[in-house]
Amino acid sequence: MNLSPERHSSLLNWLSSLDGAWEFQLDSLTPASSDASSRRYWRLQSARGPVIVMDAPPAVSLNNEAFVREARRLAAAQLPVPALHAVQSEDGWMLLSDLGATTLQSWLATHPEGADRAYRQATALLLRLQALELTEAERAALPVYDAAFFRREMDLCTEWYLTQHAGLALSDADQAVLERSFALITAQCVAQPQGYVHRDFHSRNLMVQSPEATQLDLGLLDFQDAVWGPVTYDLASLLRDAYVHWDEAQQFDWGIRHWEAMRKAGLPVDSDFGEFWRQLEWMGLQRHLKILGIFARLSIRDAKPQYLADIPRVWQAAYQVCARYSGLGALAGLLEKAAGEHRHTGYTF
Repeated sequence: MNLSPERHSSLLNWLSSLDGAWEFQLDSLTPASSDASSRRYWRLQSARGPVIVMDAPPAVSLNNEAFVREARRLAAAQLPVPALHAVQSEDGWMLLSDLGATTLQSWLATHPEGADRAYRQATALLLRLQALELTEAERAALPVYDAAFFRREMDLCTEWYLTQHAGLALSDADQAVLERSFALITAQCVAQPQGYVHRDFHSRNLMVQSPEATQLDLGLLDFQDAVWGPVTYDLASLLRDAYVHWDEAQQFDWGIRHWEAMRKAGLPVDSDFGEFWRQLEWMGLQRHLKILGIFARLSIRDAKPQYLADIPRVWQAAYQVCARYSGLGALAGLLEKAAGEHRHTGYTF
């Protein structure tokens, strides 16, 4: 166990204050997982079965209130999220139900033949999420994924990936390329139809609760960053995952099926699939530029070098879109310079 004495004492005091029927086995506390943020998760055995303790000190985990809000909202809509058993806000502890230890990413590694089945179930879950009915007050409580938000995220690419990771000394001309490119990407994204966005819907945040069954019983994690934003965002996150690669033919297959389902559900999507897919590509580019910056920052600032292994996959996804669309060629050139090599894609639209 790697808790500071202060955190360990705080946790024990809190657990001891909860309903004695839990009968926690305190010596069973083991790491469950950690994510790309400051949160950590611990698995704890109890008389009611295994539970998850979320370790989220409020001084560094700034969205605990959003986690509680979205957990309750999604549970009320009968979406498969962890049950929120108890919350201690002052020190940043939460007691959650355990959705197991098998992510969709890890399940795919051992069940590659099940990919189509898994992704049809994942997109069905996504549709339920996108079809959430919110009151005006609920919608107003969500952050808006606006132009300033998009730009802040893409600036992470400049600061952490291009400058600190790749070591580029950006000239005035390079800065102008970034300014023009980011403005173009932002304009494309803010013009898209809007809806409820999970904002991190991908293979590491989908838990396979029934790994040997036909119906995988997918559970959903990491929903605290939900926003009101472009309806293509979550599908782009899933199909152009930072951790799992699918060729474009497969992306098209799952993408067109989901677009058709969104239309049938009355969600605000373009009636032309080609236009919908173009929107998804621009949205995916914005996300991948952000992720390049985040993965570089995790390695440099947070001493998590394991994320460097995923940068080439994210780079390729971003570069492919830059090389494909008019107005992004100079940004593609900067990405080439950052990667230290020239790569080419076979499509130009």
